[in-house]
Amino acid sequence: MQRIYFDNNATTMVDPLVRRAMEPFFCERYGNPNSLHQFGTEVHPDLRAAMDRLYAGINAADGDDILLNGCATEGNNTVLKAVWFDLIRHGSKDHVITTSVEHPCVGNTARFLQGLGAKVTFLPVNRDARVEADAVRDAITQRTALVSVMWANNETGIVFPVREIAEVCRESGVLFHTDAVQAIGKVKVDVQEVPVDFLTFSAHKFHGPKGVGGLFVRKGLKLSPLLHGGEQMAGKRAGTINVAGIVGMGLAMELAAQNLAFEGSEVRRLRDRLEDALLKIPDVMAIGRREMRVPNTSFLSVRGVEGEALLWDLNRHGIAASTGSACASESLEASPIISAIGAGPELSHTGVRLSLSRFTTQDEVDAVVRVFSGAVERLRSISSAY
Repeated sequence: MQRIYFDNNATTMVDPLVRRAMEPFFCERYGNPNSLHQFGTEVHPDLRAAMDRLYAGINAADGDDILLNGCATEGNNTVLKAVWFDLIRHGSKDHVITTSVEHPCVGNTARFLQGLGAKVTFLPVNRDARVEADAVRDAITQRTALVSVMWANNETGIVFPVREIAEVCRESGVLFHTDAVQAIGKVKVDVQEVPVDFLTFSAHKFHGPKGVGGLFVRKGLKLSPLLHGGEQMAGKRAGTINVAGIVGMGLAMELAAQNLAFEGSEVRRLRDRLEDALLKIPDVMAIGRREMRVPNTSFLSVRGVEGEALLWDLNRHGIAASTGSACASESLEASPIISAIGAGPELSHTGVRLSLSRFTTQDEVDAVVRVFSGAVERLRSISSAY
């Protein structure tokens, strides 16, 4: 049976070049880099090279920090909970602004802070499925400690106006954090052009390994650590360093930057070919305008067909897709983004996300179109809702 993977916003295949670069650090050069003997010190040059690649990949400057961690969920928790301990808990500021469509690791952490006494504003998206800078400006008060707005949405691929939001926050003296997980490798991410204070990313979203990520911290800013223990990373994030993962993430970041033009042209062309064909099916709607999306993502609402049922049909033919965030894929709740744009309750369970990568082929796109079209026809024929 064919195996076609169109769920690259959930995770990506490790690039073979990345895998090859990681291999020596499992069984040959496996020393703990915090050890003083040769086994530990011999990996230091590889770690420095990996860090250089990470800094270059987002254009971080000397004095900025990139804290290495397990994933973007850890990075996002670090930022929000540090703001609680560093600012909100002491009473000087008690307000956090985020959006109604953030990844659960931001949204649920914000709700956790609410339980501790923080005031949280969840800004709704507009008809373009994003939050504009003016909405952030209107929500900021003298007691706002942090604004957290994703760079690109994990369901729709919609790119948020993070530069404008960052500038609003800077003008207002408010810290700004962005979850850039769905942006790295798809659009240019430059922390000099976009004056964010904190930015999170995860290697497995741009053809690196799972279980390793990074948190950018602007020069001069400090965060209370989420994890306490040893003196790794100058005490800012305790825990034994994942050498193989960091080496892989560094190379994956470099390759992602090198392939940005390909993403913007060839991957976008394949995504548009896919979407054009699927939009010919009656009562299929794409969420979000193409020019506002990252080039690999198409989020479709198929009237009269539940997204979960369509996924089962695709999976029977060896095609992987999703209804949105992989972290919520087992939930039968209505799609937050479809609900947020006011599409109506009859469409709230009809979303299907198809996300491509630089390894996607035109033959795969054409195969997905054939199977998707047949599945919609079959499911509508037995649906009382269509």
